[in-house]
Amino acid sequence: MARKISIAALFVVLAAVVLQSTYAANYTVGNSSGWGVPSNTDFYDNWTDNINFVVGDTLVFNFTTGQHDVAGVTETAYDACTTTNPNFTETTGPARIRLNTTGDHYFICTIANHCSRGQKLKVEVHSSTTAPTPGSSPTTPSGTTSPPSSASSLGAALSLVLMSIALVFLC
Repeated sequence: MARKISIAALFVVLAAVVLQSTYAANYTVGNSSGWGVPSNTDFYDNWTDNINFVVGDTLVFNFTTGQHDVAGVTETAYDACTTTNPNFTETTGPARIRLNTTGDHYFICTIANHCSRGQKLKVEVHSSTTAPTPGSSPTTPSGTTSPPSSASSLGAALSLVLMSIALVFLC
């Protein structure tokens, strides 16, 4: 019986991994505006309003190398636009940053006074369990909806198969 439970648990874990990987998305920060000094200091806050970031998502910061950069910072550094001692700095655009952990993540531009002029971004990252359910239409940053990709549909189907196998082992 213990072996059946172990095998069933393995299939449940595999199903969860498949589901997590199928819902990761790439988000172009600021959409077509990219990563730059905005005309409105709330621009990037507004951009994140309707996005549910999950572990595995990737932020793409489009900027011209030498004119901007992107640095991962603490909340304190974000609030004060402190450019010293960032967690990391990407100086070549476009920069791709994968969101690997849950919680709040803070990004700023360290060039001149760009951060204080609004070139900073805070994203709240959730676990993949808060991702859209299979078959739903996720909302893109521009507010339009897009159907699930064939990869995510395949992933959902594979997860269903793995969960069914796990149930067989439990019975």
